[in-house]
Amino acid sequence: MSAQLIDSHCHLDRLDLKPFNNDISNALEKARQHDVKAMLNVCIDLEHFTDVLGIAEAHADIYASVGVHPNETDGQDPSVDELVVLADNEKIIAIGETGLDYFRTTGDDLEWQRTRFKNHIEASKQTKKPLIIHMREATEDTLKIMQTEHAEQAGGVMHCFAEDWETAQRALDLGFYISFSGIVTFKNALALKDVAKKVPLDKMLVETDSPYLAPVPYRGKSNQPAYVKNVAEYIAELRNESYEHIAEKTTDNFYRLFLKQGEKPGKTQ
Repeated sequence: MSAQLIDSHCHLDRLDLKPFNNDISNALEKARQHDVKAMLNVCIDLEHFTDVLGIAEAHADIYASVGVHPNETDGQDPSVDELVVLADNEKIIAIGETGLDYFRTTGDDLEWQRTRFKNHIEASKQTKKPLIIHMREATEDTLKIMQTEHAEQAGGVMHCFAEDWETAQRALDLGFYISFSGIVTFKNALALKDVAKKVPLDKMLVETDSPYLAPVPYRGKSNQPAYVKNVAEYIAELRNESYEHIAEKTTDNFYRLFLKQGEKPGKTQ
């Protein structure tokens, strides 16, 4: 069996489909041609949740999440109960993305953002569906809330990780996975490259966060799930391991975290 990858975090409802004749099926086919066998379509606001879920329901190899991004200020801010109800669907395998972002959202009082994060953690614990955590320039508050709200009971992933090894260790100590995006391929991301070398392979995921953060050599262009292969290949080179090994392990990790399966379906010994 050829190497299989999973794009553990993408926004398919927001892809630039012009290069694909405005047809998402063409974008998905390109991803599959680049070893991407499954994708997690991540929700960032409830106003587009129906679109996010609809894409997942239309494709057997696509899953979805439910949540509201910490930077979203204009739409619905869901209660714990609302998140739990929306998550009651077999195609919804995660809560988020959620977390804290003090870079794009600033102000003297961001308690609303912290409350939203806590609500997502509680919904995750109730549904037993893992968290997808966004953290930007809010490291201490994010990790503190994860600890005080017992996020380790739900588990999850630090999506699009861009911090140093010390921060990665603290997240790993809480049982969270570390997911690498195209940022790891950027020339100036030296601390992140060090993290990619050190993270235990059984705690690693790969993602695109498409249509954002395209990896080298596509940096500055619209990202797409097919490019997760570039991320995996780059990490393999950093770690002096084979691409096939990185693909196998990160795929297994995805199924273990999100679908509670120890290994990917169809895997033979």
